[in-house]
Amino acid sequence: MTRANRLPFALAAGIVATLFLGACERPPTQSKQIGYRGVGMEQVINPRTAAKTIAAVKIPDVIPAADPGGPKASTIYKNVKVLGDLTENEFNRTMAAITEWVSPEQGCAYCHNVENMADDNVYTKVVARRMFQMTRHINETWKSHVGETGVTCYTCHAGKPVPENIWFQSKDKASKSIMAGYRGGSQNNANKSVGSTAMTADPFSDLLGGGKNEIRVQATKALPGTHNVSIQDTEKTYALMIHMSEGLGVNCTFCHNSRSFGNWTSSTPQRTSAWHGIRMVRDVNSAFLTPLQSAYPATRLGPHGDAPKAFCSTCHQGLAKPLNGAQMLKSYLELNKTALK
Repeated sequence: MTRANRLPFALAAGIVATLFLGACERPPTQSKQIGYRGVGMEQVINPRTAAKTIAAVKIPDVIPAADPGGPKASTIYKNVKVLGDLTENEFNRTMAAITEWVSPEQGCAYCHNVENMADDNVYTKVVARRMFQMTRHINETWKSHVGETGVTCYTCHAGKPVPENIWFQSKDKASKSIMAGYRGGSQNNANKSVGSTAMTADPFSDLLGGGKNEIRVQATKALPGTHNVSIQDTEKTYALMIHMSEGLGVNCTFCHNSRSFGNWTSSTPQRTSAWHGIRMVRDVNSAFLTPLQSAYPATRLGPHGDAPKAFCSTCHQGLAKPLNGAQMLKSYLELNKTALK
């Protein structure tokens, strides 16, 4: 190479290096040991990005509790099919909270025909009714994952009519699902839904859609032929794990022991919670979200006409605990039918 060519070559090399390193996370990073020394059980944290994620969490002020007693909402209002067990005051308080959580700009008209509040012709009202049922179902049935913290509408919506993190089937049939708002999704392209890796963008239809029960790809026995798992199944499992890691803002060792990822006895307690969380997401997708397909207008459906669905980042949004652990349900027990008894 001549001297005249060195400068353009060096400049080009610098540009290439910048492009490659541009996607890397810049320091400083910190590591926290969560297991015995020498076994690689550490969580790597970037204080700068972690602080930004936590700062994005805005918890609404609690609306004062309703006065106890009084007639049931079902006896005062027409067409109340889910929250009719609440008193009139509890019902009105809950509606006020949900308006703030889901449609603070649009107000009541986002779900209601304000000239006839009992009217079901507004599709968002039909969807919201099912979401009330889903929220209560999670709080009553899935304590194995949500514990006493539970969930409210704000857990997913965070002040937006449509949750930021949802998924549909993709236009690319070879790679069926993508995070809402992300275009692309074909195999071997970087996909945001799986941590911008080149793995399949759709581990979700099979693993979180309500169908397949097991996602293990590591053999439990050394003998050949006892554990037949395809490369495709393995990739889907790894893609889902990356999504979970990104969605919760944690490393693999948050749940797994790095010496043996498949070993339950040496895993952290969070792995058990995650096991239940996977099954909870399958449950809500298959029982509540997917069946709403016919209720949505075409503009709210995915490229293949499917309804929006949930995955781990829908609630977690980059945090190990949704809303950084804020226990909003304690202030709104109306969304936990069991607690009202």
